[in-house]
Amino acid sequence: MDSADVVIIGAGPAGAAAALNLAPMRHVVLVERRANGLQRTGEALPPVARRLFADMGLLAEFLAEGHLPCHGNRSVWGTDKPIETDFLRDLDGHGWHLDRTRFDDWLRRAAVKRGATPLMPARFDAIEREGARWRVRVVCDNGPAELSTPVVIDCGGRRAPAARRLGAQRQNAGERLVCAWALGTERSGNRGAGFTVVEAVEDGWWYTAPVPGRRRVLALFTDADLIGKRLAGDGAALVRCAMATCQIGPLMDDAAFRARQGGLTAAHHTFLDACSGPGWIAAGDASISFDPISSQGLLHALFSGLSAAEAAERYLTGAPDALDLYQRVIHGVKYVYASRVAAYYATETRWAAAPFWQRRRVQAELF
Repeated sequence: MDSADVVIIGAGPAGAAAALNLAPMRHVVLVERRANGLQRTGEALPPVARRLFADMGLLAEFLAEGHLPCHGNRSVWGTDKPIETDFLRDLDGHGWHLDRTRFDDWLRRAAVKRGATPLMPARFDAIEREGARWRVRVVCDNGPAELSTPVVIDCGGRRAPAARRLGAQRQNAGERLVCAWALGTERSGNRGAGFTVVEAVEDGWWYTAPVPGRRRVLALFTDADLIGKRLAGDGAALVRCAMATCQIGPLMDDAAFRARQGGLTAAHHTFLDACSGPGWIAAGDASISFDPISSQGLLHALFSGLSAAEAAERYLTGAPDALDLYQRVIHGVKYVYASRVAAYYATETRWAAAPFWQRRRVQAELF
């Protein structure tokens, strides 16, 4: 049985951020069930992320990766008129349209470069307490392995495999939001370049943004019972449906967008009732997974990964309140997020009787 100071379950952005911040000081094992990481379509990162990269000593390396600049957001929400918000006056500069697969790979490499020990592919299997330490069982290609550690950080995504095994409960307030998406090619110089575009419709809302490599992602966010079988995983059908919108449709036409692949994935927000306990922490989507309208998912992964690393280090050096303080921070994030996303959905009143918008009003009352 190998010994480590910290075992991190999951090598996505939260796990990699926690690992790269702890590895220079501690023996960190990073457990990831996929050998090459998860394939992602794309995502926008807001300008404030610049501060997190600076705090982690990664800003210059991130900028050198050459992700597309995001200059602002365009929305048709609560009105038929598009409203544009740009980043020209933002003190942090512009945001970024990411190639998520390349971004995630870069973060993992940064963690390994700083000294984290990768264990991948390896699947988390079990955890049990032994005195002041945890015995963590993982299953690798060549069989099971066991790790002994005083601290486990669960960055295993919505499943939160370790935290839920330790008794944490997932809460979702009855949410059923899903995302039907298509990834495809676009022509250069189209009018959607550099902007994220969101448009509310009767059954939900549309999203589109450029992705590095003259590609574009198109997505419809709606409830699982409203999606319709014809749109689930069919990128071409999704594009045809988008053409009926007043802002997204003309942009798709102007970009000469051609879907190359599509899919359907869960997108509802969920929370853990407890994000830490004796010797364990949950970060990233394992702690909170956000409704994508908030644009907080990836930012939270980086922030909570960094915060989890700081809490783990303080815990290992004998600070008795380190993990409780972390939980209070994450719960504070939850309540600010919940109030803001509820207020944002409330600004759309054009389809007050439609099931999608009625449900958002009911859910807002639960927070």
